[in-house]
Amino acid sequence: MLIYRVPSESSRARVAVWRQLKRLGGFYVQQAVCVLPDRGDLRERLARIRERIEELGGSSVFLTLREVEEDARVQFVEGFRSQSAKEYAEIVEECETKFFKEIEFERFRNNFTFEEAEEIRQDLEKLRRWLRKVEARDWMGADGRDDARRKVDECRRELEQFEAEVYERTVRETG
Repeated sequence: MLIYRVPSESSRARVAVWRQLKRLGGFYVQQAVCVLPDRGDLRERLARIRERIEELGGSSVFLTLREVEEDARVQFVEGFRSQSAKEYAEIVEECETKFFKEIEFERFRNNFTFEEAEEIRQDLEKLRRWLRKVEARDWMGADGRDDARRKVDECRRELEQFEAEVYERTVRETG
């Protein structure tokens, strides 16, 4: 558990610390009180965040919780699961509302270019990286992982089909 304070006049500093802790997968019990699993890789990164807090003129206390009341343990586990489930749902939403719509729009525009296909491939890589990050901090086995994996794979298949269409049209035009 990390309890910290940063100077109140710097909202940018507070947001920076919050963002770093969320990136680690931290679950906020309340403002400036964050819980993370006790893992070596997280401890190292947490030490760097604590250094950053100090650089910003703040302070922090790090506690290793050995005995946790059952109610609190359940709150922590459910909090971690809920965070990851929300992120999986956001990935699915991103696929449905942006990725698929982008390909649909390019087909509508009859924009079958290598450049467009490459741009969409970069979007797919962003989705894959995002999914890997969420999976890496999903310590409690949240709902939605399989759905997100299926949806990202569906994006891959849709892109491959679009790339085949681009290839066919390019060959026809240059052939």
